[in-house]
Order: sequence, then structure tokens, then C-alpha cells
Amino acid sequence: MTKDIPTAVLFCCDHNSIRSPMAEALMKNLVGTQIFVQSAGVKSEYDIDGFAVTVCKELDVELSKHKVRSFEDLEDWGDRLDSFDLVVALSPTSHNRIMELTKGHAVDVEYWETADPTGKGENREDKLASYRAVRDDIIANIKRRFLEKVA
Repeated sequence: MTKDIPTAVLFCCDHNSIRSPMAEALMKNLVGTQIFVQSAGVKSEYDIDGFAVTVCKELDVELSKHKVRSFEDLEDWGDRLDSFDLVVALSPTSHNRIMELTKGHAVDVEYWETADPTGKGENREDKLASYRAVRDDIIANIKRRFLEKVA
């Protein structure tokens, strides 16, 4: 698998409501238009998560207008999976699914183990802390993987 900077990256997770949309928005914020970035989930049954919106807003990253989409939605809307150079899976379920979907295609797949913040914390502040930890982990991974090589 090449570590060169791709021209198109897809982030994916289970529902495209927390981790992958956060990664998409944070990547766009950090890299700008140098790399085409999109996100999708195995399923698209939930709306964007309010806690994810809140912790991204803390960094002036807009997430509230994100429309959740599944892999199938993505293809229906004209973004073929084989048009991406790299797919970054953020959950075990999405990693397994994207490996099946990209079999036989020239698409690199990476797995970044990223915690699911849902259901963590007893109160609002604890929950926000859990989401911030995920956000900050994603930022660190984006910087490590992409920003060291993007001029």
C-alpha cells in the first residue's frame, strides 16, 4: 500500500453520523481542496449526531449540514468507490464491508481504529469529552497521514 498523498479519499464508518463525517469535515478544514474528500457509512439510517456537530463547531468546523449516506447512496449519487485512491475505515464493520466492496479494484484501504463515542459518559460534559477524544484522535491521524506530505 502506498503512503503517497492520494487525490481522493473516502472516510467510512458504521452509520456516517459521527466518525466519518467528522473525519471528512476535519480533513477538508486541514487540507482544503488539495485532496477530494467524502464520507459514507455501511448504513445511513441516522441523522448527523449533535455531539459530533458540537465538538467540531468548537474548532470552527461546520458539520450541521452534513447529509448522511451509505456506500449505496454514494454510488447512487455518482461517486463510485473505485474513483477514490484511498478509503479510510474508522470502524471494524466498515473495514470489513469496504474490503468486500473494493475487492478487485485499485483502491488502497487503511484501517484507523477509532473509538465509538456513543453511550459513553453519564452526563453532557462526560459525553462531550468522549466525542472530543475521538475528534482529536482523528485530527492526529489526519496530520500524521496527510499533512506531513501536503505542501
